Amino acid sequence: MRDVVFTRRSGWIPNVVRLDGELKLMLGAGADANHEPRTFMFPIEETHRAVIQEDLARHLLLWSAVLPLCDAAGTRGRLDEEAAVALLDPVLLSAPGDVDAIFRRIPWDRGRLVAHGADIDLLERGQVWSAMRGATETSDGKRAQKYHADRRRAERGTVLGPLDSAILMYTGQYLHGSTVPKRKSDAVDPALLPEVLRVVATAEEACAGMWISRDPRRGKRATDKRDWTRMEAAVDAAVRRAHPELVDDAVRTVTFLMCSEAADRSRNTPMTPMEDDGRAAGGPAASGDRAGKAALSFTDDKGLEKKWRRDQGRSADAEFWEFVGDRSAASNEVFTIEDEEMGEGIQLHFYADSAARITTVREGPDGTDPEYRVEYCLVDGVRGYRSLVTAFVRGGCAALERHGPWMADVADFERARRRRGAA
Repeated sequence: MRDVVFTRRSGWIPNVVRLDGELKLMLGAGADANHEPRTFMFPIEETHRAVIQEDLARHLLLWSAVLPLCDAAGTRGRLDEEAAVALLDPVLLSAPGDVDAIFRRIPWDRGRLVAHGADIDLLERGQVWSAMRGATETSDGKRAQKYHADRRRAERGTVLGPLDSAILMYTGQYLHGSTVPKRKSDAVDPALLPEVLRVVATAEEACAGMWISRDPRRGKRATDKRDWTRMEAAVDAAVRRAHPELVDDAVRTVTFLMCSEAADRSRNTPMTPMEDDGRAAGGPAASGDRAGKAALSFTDDKGLEKKWRRDQGRSADAEFWEFVGDRSAASNEVFTIEDEEMGEGIQLHFYADSAARITTVREGPDGTDPEYRVEYCLVDGVRGYRSLVTAFVRGGCAALERHGPWMADVADFERARRRRGAA
């Protein structure tokens, strides 16, 4: 039977329990193979219990020293009880100088002490005893996260100035650089907020008029990597030029903010002729264009077919790219648009950054296969594909001429592909 002898308000700080008449220190740490918290126990004496109960700082120091042993036990291993017991007298009963000495020789959990109010400067100087004079039972997890983030930066030689820190707080990326950035004015010291907003204004001006288009080849919500890289470079150069005092972390978080916001706007906007026709082809939207096709057929590499007619309301471009976004995958990278009435079509090869235009030269007599002319061209990213689709929707294969060069000889085309790959 287990009885709790002593516990603190924070449930994670180790408890003193009595199990079958023996005093033990019990703590939760790590996780098992099912991601459930593990519980460890090891024996202590009455003298240790008295110090644990009366001295919060030593209690926390012992916890910090034992946690690496729990980590070493992994998901199913046993706690090294001898090593844990060997920590009791040096941490709980030794003079302050000896406590500092033992912490210079053993691994220990710094973040746990920081979360409970340890003086960070003293910790860094190895004065753990003095660092714990302001220890608290309550835990501040964000303080520990900030400490770890600063240590990671220091390890790669980055030291943040006040404005750098404020910018990272503004974007919500101070603790985790992989967090999607947001605009969090209330997280910034009001005295620094105007300077932060000036840096953000520089970034906004640098990417004004730029956009990050969607890339249906990679799914319904994917965006064009080239557009992202182009915007990132523009913002990076402008911010570094206007604010040379900023460290790389601060510049990167501002460029990430601009690009992620632009990508979100694109993802949350329906596929429209304005995006697919106007931006890709450099002209007005094709919606309602009477010179365009009246009926088209879309197919993928798996044999699925979708019909489009002008009277359906949406443009052929938008319908086609939605079809691609729904169906595109690593095993499904060839899509075709066909005008059956005119006997022509265009086939997009996403796996090879190429396309083929196919025209019927003559119909086959007596039900035999028609004779086709097939010509190939290289395509430069998703914008190039959008331009081809828009041109074909508006004017068929004849409208694709300016998007070449088109090569009828397969060997010539393969040589062109190899030259591009080498470049």
